[in-house]
Amino acid sequence: MNSNKKQDTADKIMTAAIDLMAERGYNGVTTEEIATKAGFSEKTLFRHFKSKQNLLESAFHRYHYAEEMKDLFDKKITWDLHTDLMMISRNYHRIMHQNRKLIQISGRERENLPGFQESTHKHPQQLKEFLTEYFEEMYNKGKIIQTDPERQAVVFLYMHYGAATGRINNDPILDAFSIEVFIEESVLIFTRALTP
Repeated sequence: MNSNKKQDTADKIMTAAIDLMAERGYNGVTTEEIATKAGFSEKTLFRHFKSKQNLLESAFHRYHYAEEMKDLFDKKITWDLHTDLMMISRNYHRIMHQNRKLIQISGRERENLPGFQESTHKHPQQLKEFLTEYFEEMYNKGKIIQTDPERQAVVFLYMHYGAATGRINNDPILDAFSIEVFIEESVLIFTRALTP
């Protein structure tokens, strides 16, 4: 019970920080404002996070996709290329859209915060590793052609990262079709290219 209450407090503080920083930027918000918006004292904020940068990094790790993607790769892979890539893509885009404020903050603030870029890069790095292992195993099972699995993982990841960030930034080039159509087309291209 106490652990749940502590997590609820931390979540409320992180959500308040994300909302305020997305609106006004990292340097445009004080820890006192974040604590007040969350309904707590500044002392409570520091007890949970020690610093504003640690708060932002904690929010990024709490709400980003590495753990959820790990669960997908561990429990939901069917070893059917099209089915798996559709599932991975849909979940990736859902999580990226859900966390769009946090992603916008990280894009704007990474140059201003020492160590932040390295810290936030752990999530795409982990997804790249999951995808690389997946493509290796698909080749071992005879389900895809011989290829460089790491290169395919990077291409797949950055194709979807580009679409996700374009969507987050309201890029008009993506207005022509839905994200679901983008996912279907990109997965179809990958499936055709890699299927023996």
